Amino acid sequence: MKKIALFDMDGTLIDSGLDITLSINYVRGVHYTLPPLEVQEVVDAINAPTRNLASVFYGTQLYEKSAKAIFEEHYYDQCIRNVRAYDGVAELLKILNDEGVVMGVATNAPSTFAKRMLHHLNLDRYFHLIVGADNVETPKPHPQMLHTHLDYHTYRNGTDRAWMIGDNIKDIEAARSAGIESIFAGWGFSREGSGDHVASKPEELIEIIL
Repeated sequence: MKKIALFDMDGTLIDSGLDITLSINYVRGVHYTLPPLEVQEVVDAINAPTRNLASVFYGTQLYEKSAKAIFEEHYYDQCIRNVRAYDGVAELLKILNDEGVVMGVATNAPSTFAKRMLHHLNLDRYFHLIVGADNVETPKPHPQMLHTHLDYHTYRNGTDRAWMIGDNIKDIEAARSAGIESIFAGWGFSREGSGDHVASKPEELIEIIL
């Protein structure tokens, strides 16, 4: 029986809130002449179940290509300046890896940034696949991203076990649609939520998964 643990990234594995905010504020300043947002405002907007981020961040109904280009250029350098793994995450990944759990990342962030940040933190070595929004046609809450991992590992429903761990309702809904268990990560961007399991700190996943 295989055990497959799939992780969301931002707000689950890593705290990237400051760097995301700094890059958003850079775009707000140079492209829209808008005042800066606070980190909590940005994090709350990202984790809201329904929202138009272009409207929240830039006051536009659509995410303009010019703003996207400015953000991506700035964030490529910014994304590794302040990012950190949440306390207990590195230890958790080592334990699961040592116990033979197959692990992957399913993030709605672009894969370029995801791989850059996880490599910077020396966490990428634990993951067989790092799948970002640009690697699928439809990101979470659609299950396509999760199916990419499950198909790669020839997951057998009813024989193998798989979990999606994340801090956002989109992670929980993606797990439900993919037919695997969900674990709400209550230590990151969102402190309250629900799933098949709820963990208030990373080490609680050891008992759930092992």
